[in-house]
Amino acid sequence: MKMQKTTIAAVIILTSGLLLSQDRFDMKVRNYFFAGLAGDTASLEKGMKICEDILASEPKQPEALVWHGMGLVTESRKAFEKGDQQTGAMMWQRGLDEMDQAAAIAPDSLGVRIVRGAVLLVASQYLPNAEMAHPLIEKGLSDYERAYSIQGPDLSHLGTHPRGELMIGIADAYSRLGQPEKAQEWFERIQKDLPGTPYANSAATWLQTKTLTPRQAGCLGCHAGGPN
Repeated sequence: MKMQKTTIAAVIILTSGLLLSQDRFDMKVRNYFFAGLAGDTASLEKGMKICEDILASEPKQPEALVWHGMGLVTESRKAFEKGDQQTGAMMWQRGLDEMDQAAAIAPDSLGVRIVRGAVLLVASQYLPNAEMAHPLIEKGLSDYERAYSIQGPDLSHLGTHPRGELMIGIADAYSRLGQPEKAQEWFERIQKDLPGTPYANSAATWLQTKTLTPRQAGCLGCHAGGPN
């Protein structure tokens, strides 16, 4: 199973744009995870250690759980690439379980739902078949829709990146779940609300072809060098 850098980049863009608290957990770990996914093993270890230290005293701290789960999903890639399927599968499942536990503890936390949703929607693009991918897409879609409903129908107060990532994630998820009517509704909304943006361009592509590549479906406008 191959995971791309877009996973953490999407998380960073969304969390930085949607979370308003001054004491944000993501600020403590996101740069470590970003660097870790780019290949800096030491940085990933630092991010994981921060989560683990918190979980040692607060086992049900939801944001520490969801970020640690994302780290395990990221680390599972290395095991799979080395041919260690057993370790990879164990880390992959443990990571999913931790993210699910976080969502169960804090179902209305944007810091949880956005992180899990971004990881699952991107990870699902690299699974070998639709049977494996669909449960992740459904869960990721539920996270993004929950985040959208928490924000309310008027997202004009958000920046283009977080707003666009949230909307195109929902639209593409419906498309990949075989619900073109719902997908079309969201892609048309993107064109109306975000004209002249990369999100509107991707929406136009989908409306013409009824499909998007993973690169067209998220992390639009990310910078390769680091988080915005």
